[in-house]
Amino acid sequence: MPVVVVESPAKAKTINKYLGDDYKVLASYGHVRDLPPKDGSVDPEHDFAMKWELTPGAQKHVREIAEALKGDNTLILATDPDREGEAISWHLEETLRKRRAIRKDTEVRRVVFNAITRSAVTEAMQAPRQIDAALVEAYLARRALDYLVGFTLSPILWRKLPGAKSAGRVQSVALRLIVEREREIEAFIPREYWTVSADLLTERGEPFTARLHALGGRRLGKFDLANEEAARLAAASVESRDLFVKAVESKPLTRNPAPPFMTSTLQQEAARKLGFGARQTMSAAQRLYEAGYITYMRTDGIDMAPEAVRAARAEIAHRFGEAYVPKSPRIYKNKAKNAQEAHEAIRPTDMSLAPAKLPVSDPDQKRLYELIWKRTLASQMAAARLERTTVTIASPDGEVELRATGQVVRFEGFMKVYEEGRDEPSESDETRRLPAMNEGEKVEKKAVTPEQHFTQPPPRYSEATLVKRMEELGIGRPSTYATIVSTIQDRGYVRKEKGRFVPEDKGRLVTAFLENFFRRYVEYDFTAALENDLDEISAGRKNWREVLRRFWRDFIAAVEATQGLTITEVLEKLEDYLAPTLFPPREDGSDPRTCPACGTGRLSLRLSKGGGAFIGCSNYPECRYTRPIGGEIAEGDMASPEGKLLGITEDGLPVTLRTGRFGPYVQLGEEGADGGKPQRASVPKGIDPDDVDFALAMQLLSLPRLIGPHPEDGEPVEAGIGRYGPYVRHGRTYANLKDPREVFEIGMNRAVELLAAKKSRGRKAPEPLRVLGEHPEGGEVALMDGRYGPYVKWGKINATLPKDLAPDEVTLERALELVAEKAAKGGRRKSAAKKKTATKKATTGKRTRGKSAEKAAEETPAKG
Repeated sequence: MPVVVVESPAKAKTINKYLGDDYKVLASYGHVRDLPPKDGSVDPEHDFAMKWELTPGAQKHVREIAEALKGDNTLILATDPDREGEAISWHLEETLRKRRAIRKDTEVRRVVFNAITRSAVTEAMQAPRQIDAALVEAYLARRALDYLVGFTLSPILWRKLPGAKSAGRVQSVALRLIVEREREIEAFIPREYWTVSADLLTERGEPFTARLHALGGRRLGKFDLANEEAARLAAASVESRDLFVKAVESKPLTRNPAPPFMTSTLQQEAARKLGFGARQTMSAAQRLYEAGYITYMRTDGIDMAPEAVRAARAEIAHRFGEAYVPKSPRIYKNKAKNAQEAHEAIRPTDMSLAPAKLPVSDPDQKRLYELIWKRTLASQMAAARLERTTVTIASPDGEVELRATGQVVRFEGFMKVYEEGRDEPSESDETRRLPAMNEGEKVEKKAVTPEQHFTQPPPRYSEATLVKRMEELGIGRPSTYATIVSTIQDRGYVRKEKGRFVPEDKGRLVTAFLENFFRRYVEYDFTAALENDLDEISAGRKNWREVLRRFWRDFIAAVEATQGLTITEVLEKLEDYLAPTLFPPREDGSDPRTCPACGTGRLSLRLSKGGGAFIGCSNYPECRYTRPIGGEIAEGDMASPEGKLLGITEDGLPVTLRTGRFGPYVQLGEEGADGGKPQRASVPKGIDPDDVDFALAMQLLSLPRLIGPHPEDGEPVEAGIGRYGPYVRHGRTYANLKDPREVFEIGMNRAVELLAAKKSRGRKAPEPLRVLGEHPEGGEVALMDGRYGPYVKWGKINATLPKDLAPDEVTLERALELVAEKAAKGGRRKSAAKKKTATKKATTGKRTRGKSAEKAAEETPAKG
């Protein structure tokens, strides 16, 4: 029987229902090949040759597909209908040909469908095609570009800007957006202005509110009432006069529905209405698609298939009546520059399947489906009809004039089902309903109130507004937004506060570094133009290698120009570049670089142990003045060297919330003069730093928590939070906990159950517990779980963890020390002997305990 290959087992299960026993449907479990995360995977010297290797776990799935092909000579590649789906099919075919699983008589077909329904799958099977070479080349170009930028820029950051983690072709541009917005906010100078509002009554005693619109026969501008004195004089003018209704004007309004969702608008609206992050949205959408409930969720298209439009109109008529169905279907035109991304809009596959009847239990999927269903139906519903009324209230002498505006809905139309969310709250009062009034009626005053206002800085980006801005600038594509947003958070470059992105100091520094030394590559126009080039490749209008050659020629020249820079030179350059932000003018006109604490020291940019930066005094350690690079914060800021003060213990020790290279943490006390470290505890993922108060901080600092003696051997069972999250421990056995707050509540029965489950798992081929990073000499450094406990592995060197070092506390820096110590005892791998200079530098790590990986990277000569 023909072998059909899709990405996931869920998709395979759904398709198998429609194809029946005449086909064998298998899953590839995503990409089967990828570029190894090491130097040389893309070779610009040999026309960008790319070295692929099977992804972890892919061998089993490829073998299963190859075995199935022994019984049939037809392979049907039915992966997703976009660039990534085409790439997966291409990788599968290439891999199977190398294994000789595809023979000369094997027929390879490519089929695509936008929805996993019986009709869509059946039609696709009847219209096979070949793999789209242009789409594959666009994928290759994108993958090569991302690799070259990441693996070329990131090592430069490690060496020149300790604490920085990585740079990326698109992630760095997204980070720049957030940093630039923060600079705008910091540079913003609020401007005071006043308004005067009056609480009034109609002749029938019905209340309403009006705002002063004109004074002395002249219309008021926003800043005409600039201070309290002017506002009170204006209020007195209103108080001293009788008022009447001068004019009543009503205008009909029509409001049309928003188009159906495409990927970016789905992510934005799910963030606004459901509070979902981009990754959460796409995960739920993926599962809904694979189960056959919605169409493909990665698209720039907003049009719907004719049969879907007809089904939507029929469902609207059935549920709400013919009045809610417009005379003709609504047609939405795609705005996508690249037709390959413009699949059909995201919509339900069955319009009659109401959210309440969706047969899934996952709450995320149910809520997202309801959002998609409502938006889809609303997009084909009749327009809403409203009436906006403006009432002008004046004094008989014409000296004062007030206005009240209201709005009423005459026919709900699509608003009965759905209204698009807003990124920012509206200050408009037009949604208020005004009482009926006639011209010439007298109006009674109840209160006249002057109100002070200040102009507001632009708001920080939320996930919704960041995705929207990236879309407007042409940065990234629908399939990449979720990954971009997640990456800059995972790298510790930004954090979320009340749903808004705030750049960390290290994120600010990385942006400043790139703006100074690689400015062209973080410019919005350049990044958007490169995206257009990729679109041109996918359309077959540009050669992918030529695009890469043009990019690499200028990029490598910029890289080489930074090779001789020292960390000191970089900091001096960044300090000069950021001077207006770091050292803003003082109100008294004094030198902004003079230390405000000692009065004699000079303030300068300094790097912190946590990898961030701060402003410090040149008289350190005599003067210990510091502040965050964003400026003084009265109540303290977690990103500053002193952290955010949460409270004081009974012993008089401060408890602070801080951020370091591994994320937010709480600290008890201060670092002693002798260098002694205070007690610290990390804030795990799943707990918003904004929610950490004094009580929660003390709970975190009390960890690990003793649950009790194990019922089998009496040894202690503990719950705690490590670098990789919450856990329970018994001896050297660790079991993860999903909810970080469970560490404070878990009992012995649950703990023993989790530990037993962890121990009972059969041993597989050794796989890393965690890949810690790249060794300065090359090669992966990994944390492994061995027969005699956890150990660090680099090449042929296996370094056992000391008894006092828990696996979840192992960092790359500590791992490099352990490897160096083991190598010094005779465990060095033979291949390293060829690199004499690198070997000498790497082994210096054993002489000074605690030397940072960033310092080691700085000492190690750059490759190539």
